[in-house]
Amino acid sequence: WYQRRVREGKKKKGEKKEKKKKGKKKGKGDGGGDDAEEGFKFAPSTFIPGIDEASINYDDIWKNKDESENFPQKYDAELIKELKRGEVEGEIRVQVDDLMRQELKNLKAALQKDSGKKGGKGSAKKKGKKKEKKGGKKGKKEKDLTPDRSIESLYEELVKEGILVQYPKVKVSDFMGEYSYLGTTLRQANIEPMPSLADVRRVITEYGILPMGSQTVHETAPFIKSLLIAGPHGTGKRMLVNAICSELGANLMDLTAENICGKYPGKAGLTMLLHLVMKVGKLLQPTVVYIGNAEKTFIKKVPKNDMSDPKRLKKELPKIIKKMTAEDRIIFIGTSLTPWDGDVKGICQVYQKIILIPRPDYASRYLLFKELILRMGGRISATLDLSSLAKISDGYTPGHIMSAVKHVLTERRVQQLLRKPLTATEFVTPLARVDPIYKEEEEQFKKWYAKTPLGKKRAKLKAEDEEGDGGGKGGKGGKKKGKG
Repeated sequence: WYQRRVREGKKKKGEKKEKKKKGKKKGKGDGGGDDAEEGFKFAPSTFIPGIDEASINYDDIWKNKDESENFPQKYDAELIKELKRGEVEGEIRVQVDDLMRQELKNLKAALQKDSGKKGGKGSAKKKGKKKEKKGGKKGKKEKDLTPDRSIESLYEELVKEGILVQYPKVKVSDFMGEYSYLGTTLRQANIEPMPSLADVRRVITEYGILPMGSQTVHETAPFIKSLLIAGPHGTGKRMLVNAICSELGANLMDLTAENICGKYPGKAGLTMLLHLVMKVGKLLQPTVVYIGNAEKTFIKKVPKNDMSDPKRLKKELPKIIKKMTAEDRIIFIGTSLTPWDGDVKGICQVYQKIILIPRPDYASRYLLFKELILRMGGRISATLDLSSLAKISDGYTPGHIMSAVKHVLTERRVQQLLRKPLTATEFVTPLARVDPIYKEEEEQFKKWYAKTPLGKKRAKLKAEDEEGDGGGKGGKGGKKKGKG
């Protein structure tokens, strides 16, 4: 009976395999054989083996374990014994191995005495010295310029010099913005949409916060050493730097050209400054190294009135970032208002990822007005037309909108809200006093981004897609003409 059941099972499995093969052949026939496009494929994740291992561990130990009587979740003595047995066995094994080696040496010494051999020790010493010399060359480390100083004194020095600075506590969620729901529609019309503020918030979280928050994730995930946040004035670049530091509880080192001007002068002074930053940063991880106006480091021509020596870090920054390893939870973040003033090649050499912050779209402006009015004590009523307000404020940044809301919602105006509700016209006057971000400036950012490696890659892929679509249409048109 058992053998019959096994045969039936094998037959069913064979039938299923044949059906799958037929299905695959049909699929290939419909798709046009080898000419069918494969489509986009994600790279294999480095986290999957860890998840699989955790799943197997759960199935082996916890799945069938009865925990109904273990409400306070006390430790399991048997599990601990089982884990510790291996550790104890390993420790005892090392001791036993040492004893065995000692016994072996004693036996060899006894044999040498009996046979009258000499010179064994001398040759062993020579070999030992050679090994030490070789090991010394390989294990060469960087020279510690402050070996006798404590970490407390180094930290204090950086604080006094204004390199290690405080920052306001800001959450990433405070960077408000909606998703761009028209992105796909614009792409279908061959218009490349700008990223939304929600996309910027997501990318900052993925590149700047998640890898730095966990040592395991930092060593396993793609290693991000540096970020450049570029965008017009008032888009929240510095706010995002503060948000990264707040979410991580990180130290913030300010290496902006204006901040380090006149501090640690000369080449030796600059070497000492960077040594202090990296030493304290590594010992007190995570650390964010901030560089404001990052394009000035790679500026083509320094203005005569600029006395901050902006090119001071130009040669040293690439070297430092190159030496960083996955164990170092340090990230360099630069912000730029006019990135086209600097050399694109130099900027891309230092900054691994470039994040472009656009001016907010209609959905983001609507959300900004609504949330900011409510946060500052205002009330949303029928007299306040938020939709029209979001429409007429096109081109204004989150900073402009915040200053307009602050200007309107004074303490006195908040007290009058019950008798005199808010109207959209009240926000028009403060907005009119500020110059918005014009499309020309936005196009300038797009042109500059197209020169970066990622921008070039996107343009190349877009051109290939257009060529493929054009070839397909041309082929069909040719057939129709032939028939006519």
